Amino acid sequence: MADVELIKSHLTAHPDFPKKGIVFLDIFPILRNPVAFETLITHLVHHLTSHTAATAPSKKIDVIVGLDARGFLLGPIIALRLGAAFVPVRKKGKLPGECVSAEYEKEYGTDSFEMQADAIKPGQSVVVVDDLIATGGSAKAAGELIAKQGGKTLEYLFIIELMFLKGGSKLDAPVYSIVQSDD
Repeated sequence: MADVELIKSHLTAHPDFPKKGIVFLDIFPILRNPVAFETLITHLVHHLTSHTAATAPSKKIDVIVGLDARGFLLGPIIALRLGAAFVPVRKKGKLPGECVSAEYEKEYGTDSFEMQADAIKPGQSVVVVDDLIATGGSAKAAGELIAKQGGKTLEYLFIIELMFLKGGSKLDAPVYSIVQSDD
């Protein structure tokens, strides 16, 4: 898995960011290196085409949902490669038109995500994409938005998974992550 090692080698750890006691893993060095970025996208697309798509009734992924904001960096590229639609999930009040919303728990209080009400058609097969899963709250909210519109979440896709927070246990579909971190 030389591709995983290349991706890992471009993650930068920032201790005590955004607050003391947290080690922030920065994905932006991957995006600054065209070979590493292509390796990341190719790895994710290969996983989706060789594994995830087979779980869909149509054997095809219809929609990639990207979470605000880093999911917007990966989602459109993956969607284009798959011939799928891209649908953004944004913080409340950022999307025009009629929207559906779902609340999720944050470290201090709650927040709300929205998706345009006509973005996903009933029966469509969907994959959710973001850079990192920690507690799973935002990904769970995205899954609720997909379900409200009649879509079926096949998988949640992340670059990094913080295993000790067990965020994947809150979700309604399997999690795939490239890098698993225990701290």
